[in-house]
This record gives sequence, C-alpha cells and structure tokens, in this order.
Amino acid sequence: MAKLTPLSKIYKLIEKSQNPLIFFDDDPDGLCSYLLIKKHFRKGHPVLVKSSPKLDATYIGKVNEYSPDLILVLDKPKLTQDFIDKANVPVIYIDHHPINDIKGVHYFNPLMKDEKDDRPVSYWCYKLTKDNLWIGTVGTAADYSLATIKQFHKKFPDLLKYRDKPSDVLYKTELGRLIRIFSFILQHPHYKALQYVNLMEKIESPYELLEASSDNAREILKIYEKVNKRYQALLERALPVQKSKVHVFVHSDSKLGFRADLSSELQYMFKDKLILVGKRTEDVIRMSLRYQNGDLNKLMQKAFEGLEGSGGGHMHACGGIIKSKDFDEFVRRLESYIK
Repeated sequence: MAKLTPLSKIYKLIEKSQNPLIFFDDDPDGLCSYLLIKKHFRKGHPVLVKSSPKLDATYIGKVNEYSPDLILVLDKPKLTQDFIDKANVPVIYIDHHPINDIKGVHYFNPLMKDEKDDRPVSYWCYKLTKDNLWIGTVGTAADYSLATIKQFHKKFPDLLKYRDKPSDVLYKTELGRLIRIFSFILQHPHYKALQYVNLMEKIESPYELLEASSDNAREILKIYEKVNKRYQALLERALPVQKSKVHVFVHSDSKLGFRADLSSELQYMFKDKLILVGKRTEDVIRMSLRYQNGDLNKLMQKAFEGLEGSGGGHMHACGGIIKSKDFDEFVRRLESYIK
C-alpha cells in the first residue's frame, strides 16, 4: 500500500511540473480542490469525472490527449491500479475516503494518520496552497466540515451567522448559497460544466459572485438561477412524508440529477430517516444516500451483497449505482437494518 506523502512534497512536485492534468470529483469539494490548485499554481488541465465514483483505465484517453508530466487526482473515492500503471507518469492522489490499496502513487489521505480524520480534500488543498480561503471553505462546508469556518467568519462575517451546525451553514447562510452555486454549475453535461468551471476560475471573491459585480459572475448566476428552478421543482416532488424508515425519491425526467443536493436537503428536513435519492438511466439507478444515525457505508456494503450494485463513501454520506432490477431488494434490506 502507498505511504502517506507529505503536503510539502506534493507542493514541490506540482511546482516543478510544466503540464499537469487534474482529475476531480463532480461535487463542490472536488471543484474547490481543483480551483485551489489551479488558481495558486496557474497551470493544469481540468478533467471533471462525472460518470462514476471510480477513476479507472477508461480515462487513459485523457492522459494520451494531454500528454501530461504529472497527474493529480482529487476527491475520487476509488483510484484503480490499472489507471496508475497505464498512466506512465507520476500520479498525486489527494483524498479523504476509505484508503485505497494502491502502489506507485504519491498518496495523501488523512485517514492514513488518523482513522477519524476525514476532513475534505478542499481543506487539504487550502492547507497546501494557503490561498483563497473562501473557496476552501465552500468546499469543506459543502462536505459538512467546519474546519475553516472560524477563519472564514473572521474574514467574511456578513456571509455567515450560524456557526454551530454544518447543516445550518448549508441552508441558512450566504455561504450556503455559494455552495449551491458551485454545486449547480456541475449538474450539466461534462463539456458545459467545464465551461462554467472556466468562468469560476476567474472569480476573485465571494462578493463578486454573490453581488454579480462582473460579467463572469453574472453569467454564473444566470446559470444558477435556471438550474435552481428545476431543483426546487424536484425538491417539491420529493418532500411528501413517507411512512418507511428509508425516504426514497427516484426520478428520470430531468437531465440534471441533483442526487447529492436533494439527499442532503431531505436529510436536513427528515433527520431521523435514511435518505435515498436516485436518478434512473436506462437499466441502472445512480444513488446518493444520507443517514445520521449509523454507519451508512457499512449498511450499504451489506445491502449490496449478491446484487448488481456498488458504492460507498463516508459514515453518513454515500453514493452508489445499482441495476434497476435489484433496487427494490436493496431498499428492503436497508429498511430491515434500521432499528
């Protein structure tokens, strides 16, 4: 298994690189991690990994396309050995999900040092760069971490009034609005999302974005408002109270999935339930799950046994994919595990 690589060594590797390629996850933590690296070092081609929690050899085409001298992988729960072996260039992997058993990679994961330390990747990228506190805080708070909240509140007190609970930060503050903006621009197909990421790279402060004080900010907010209308419509459909212990909402009528955003907000409203939000595509359902009263990752792994599905993540927040034919049984099992 790879050893923990210090952030200081990672900094030197990125600094030395002439043509880095950066793979990142399609959520605010992944996006903010990328932005922190790109804005500080002023180099790096972005690759938004939307199709799966896994980065495997199917992405080697991107490596061949850009011919990088360094690859960074940010906030992907699973990095496969075949990708590392076929990349044939140094790979830096910064993550905070359960540790991958891989070799030949510069691997930073706080869980290697402390099994309880799963602070988000955007937190570590902020520690690495020491730039753009506001972007680092958007990413960390989006992942329910308050690791940089005190610093953020000191610098931007008008954007944050509720500091006690991550969920209050998400739904009752201007910082929460920033998080939704970052999340919603990623809901589009890959090529469009990267266009919006490019616009976000040019934003210099949270006020520029919230106050729409530049052309780039106005364009991003226009995109956000359009997406938010569709999100609110889906949220309304997902809200009716269900008698079961697992609150399930699966849809297939929108090009925009909103799985993570919907599951997080539903968890905020139904705190005692296990939340499952799915997007049906052909014969599979891609899922986002939330649960505050137990180890969700362990429950999921147990429920997947013998079924055509996979996934995982953190103790209280996970993602996954399952064949439609096995979905009802998967939900039934989850329901049976909850006391």
